[in-house]
Formats: sequence, structure tokens, C-alpha cells
Amino acid sequence: MASFLLIHGAWHGGWCFDRLRRPLEAMGHSTAAPTLPGMGGGARALAGASLRSWAGFVVAEAGKLSGPVILCGHSRGGLVISQAAEQAPELFCDLVYISGALVPSGKSLYEVIGAGMEGGDFGSALSSVEDGLGIAFAPERSADIFYNRCTPEDQAMAAARLQVEPVRPLGTALELSDARYGRIPRHYVECADDQCFPLAAQRAMQAALPCASVVMLDSDHSPFLCAPQALAAALDNIAKERMA
Repeated sequence: MASFLLIHGAWHGGWCFDRLRRPLEAMGHSTAAPTLPGMGGGARALAGASLRSWAGFVVAEAGKLSGPVILCGHSRGGLVISQAAEQAPELFCDLVYISGALVPSGKSLYEVIGAGMEGGDFGSALSSVEDGLGIAFAPERSADIFYNRCTPEDQAMAAARLQVEPVRPLGTALELSDARYGRIPRHYVECADDQCFPLAAQRAMQAALPCASVVMLDSDHSPFLCAPQALAAALDNIAKERMA
């Protein structure tokens, strides 16, 4: 069976995958879901977070797992798994973008999708903190944007756990090569009712970087909360295809 290394998105932490890990482990897989360094920290911790350091952290975490390792990134986590795959492609057999930021080399998340999200409901939920080193997300706005298919109880639980996001990785251009990053099969899990990364944006990213397989979930931006069984089944299918 496979080892799944699950990388969270912006404002979240490894906790968000707790409900997903149970069915994956019941299927015989092993899982790990670390929280990226600097999340929710003060000025020094936020300043120390970079796309390169996060990629190195993920590579180190992958080294603790038995292979094959399927590296999964949710939302902003897509940036991190791409750069980690470039750094150590030998550690990973597949990359899975869960409504993830699928960004080509030479571009940043801000350039590809972030600039277009500054206005409207999403942009109005953001506030700069720690002299611009971090971005906070208003918890009271999270239900409509991140958790619109979740129960009220899950919306409240998740909103209370949101953390300040380091700003530097969001504006950092990825450095990817066909010889390293490009040799690992990519898979995309679409979320049909995503109010953060709309389906059209998810598909535009895939058009620029096609994936080996695509599956759609009837989910909001957080399928690990509102559709964990369906997401686990999709990930299990990727693992089975690898072993076939």
C-alpha cells in the first residue's frame, strides 16, 4: 500500500486532514499530515517561511515514510508539493492536487490566481499583520468561502483553528524542470462547488499543466471535511493504479 503525505493549504494546518486519514488508514495506507513551519507564528517565524524552506521540510518529512510516497497538496499546498517534487523527485511516485494550486515554472500563485482573488468577498476577508509578513483570514467569512458544504459544527470548528499565513511563499515564482518535477505523474481532484478556487480556475490551471488523471468531487473547497470518504476513495484509486 502507499504512504500519503498530505500538505495543507493557506491558513490551515495538518489538523484539517484528521477526518481523511482515518479512512485511508482503514484501507491499509499510511498517512502523515504535518503543519508547515511558520504557520500562525510571530514576525520571526513568518519571515522565516519561504517556498524553498517549505519544500525542504516536505522532503524531510517524506524521508521518514516508507515508499511509495504519494504527495498531496490542498489549495496553496499545491505550490509546496510542486517545489518539493523538483527538489527530490526520487522520493515521490505521484503528485495529487486537491483543488490545488497547479502553477507553472516561472510563475507565482499570486500571478496565476491570487491577484484575481483580491477583490470581492475573498479579498475583503484578508488583513495584513506583523508589518506585512502575514495575512489573516477573517474566521466569520470562512464558512461561505472554505466550508459552504460543511455542517455548522464543522464550520465553527475549522474557523476557530485558522492561523495567520506567511506571505512570502505566495509571491514566490516556482522553479520547476521537466527532468525532475515533470517526470512525476500529476493528478487533480476537482471540487465542483468550490467558492475559493472556482471550478473554472481549477480547469484553467490544468489546461496549462495537464494531469494524468482528473476526478471531480461534489464538494466545497474542503473535501477533507465535507466529503472525506469520497476523497479517500479517489486517493485510494490513484494508489491502486500505481500498483496495477
